[in-house]
Amino acid sequence: MDSYVIQTDDNGSLPSVLDVHVNIGGRSSVQGKMKGRRARWNVKPSDMSNKTFNPIRAIVDNMKVKPNPNKTVISLSIGDPTVFGNLPTDPEVTQAMKDALDSGKYNGYAPSIGYLSSREEVASYYHCAEAPLEAKDVILTSGCSQAIELCLAVLVNPGQNILVPRPGFSLYRTLAESMGIEVKLYNLLPEKSWEIDLKQMESLIDEKTACLIVNNPSNPCGSVFSKKHLQKILAVAERQCIPILADEIYGDMVFSDHKYEPLATLSTNVPILSCGGLAKRWLVPGWRLGWILIHDRRDIFGNEIRDGLVKLSQRILGPCTIVQGALKSILQRTPQEFYHDTLSFLKVGIEMDHFPEFENDVEFTERLVAEQSVHCLPATCFEYPNFFRVVITVPKVMMLEACSRIQEFCEQYYHCAEGSQEECDK
Repeated sequence: MDSYVIQTDDNGSLPSVLDVHVNIGGRSSVQGKMKGRRARWNVKPSDMSNKTFNPIRAIVDNMKVKPNPNKTVISLSIGDPTVFGNLPTDPEVTQAMKDALDSGKYNGYAPSIGYLSSREEVASYYHCAEAPLEAKDVILTSGCSQAIELCLAVLVNPGQNILVPRPGFSLYRTLAESMGIEVKLYNLLPEKSWEIDLKQMESLIDEKTACLIVNNPSNPCGSVFSKKHLQKILAVAERQCIPILADEIYGDMVFSDHKYEPLATLSTNVPILSCGGLAKRWLVPGWRLGWILIHDRRDIFGNEIRDGLVKLSQRILGPCTIVQGALKSILQRTPQEFYHDTLSFLKVGIEMDHFPEFENDVEFTERLVAEQSVHCLPATCFEYPNFFRVVITVPKVMMLEACSRIQEFCEQYYHCAEGSQEECDK
């Protein structure tokens, strides 16, 4: 005969929630439950967290060097244009945010891929005859970083590999390896204005290659690929049937003697996911509004990739609604003069043969901090040793002072390489 056990607390009174266990065949389910109890706590981090590694943080955080106390610290290593206050966003951008907030219309949840009206604005802003866009081709994200993450997640499975530039943005490796994705590094050639070594890149492709990342304009190199070079990149992708993740966050931020060509305008055959956002061009990285533009005129992605991006976006339910509400005014009202005043990045090389006292770029930049109080990022952070990166978004007075200190430092430690005395004498 079945019986029932009613569990009570120590003083015999009924608990606030009745816990009823069915005793079948004379054996209590309470006893069975107790047998499975763990003897001790055993909480460990996930494999994903253990695989997550940011090379910039790993290198910079391990620098124990202290700046020269007699010199004011100048940091040329921070890629945030807002740090020094000398590069504010345009007043129209700020007003757009105020208006969106005051309207009271954007305090609730939005669709995970963003408001339709906001996606229509992005599509309209980037639409052109060579690469047409509609709202259905736009996914709004929490910054360009999340756009890149979603693209990797939808295109690549654990165990597959992606092609990543060297030197390149360290987040590509950080995201990929945390997902169990192998990273294969293709070379950029400094002697050719950081163009891709196309032959070497294509040699990396195998049956497990799922995606090619193309970063143009380049972070950290600051280079801009020519139309001819981009066409050659697309030819490799088409020949090998590899989709492209185009990181174009610095699009349109080029000097007047160069022209930026959106990759999708140059091909109808290669499916491209283009990532961008407000952070750089509008100088508001903290607002965390990015996007994915889906270019797939041959319907190679089909509905599956589009549906996959929607599903992945539902994990955090999209970017800030206030910024989405301001997006129309930001894109339509920001004056051209503002864009013209925006600065880009600069990269500087170290001829290590002429600096024998230093073993590598990390040691070089550490000593630069210790003696001159000038912070730069060693390019080892970007998989490219013996260079260092500086940003030129600091105020002009600080930039001039930093350059003066770097010059003083280099003059102090520079030595002519063996056999090159004649060149040094010049």
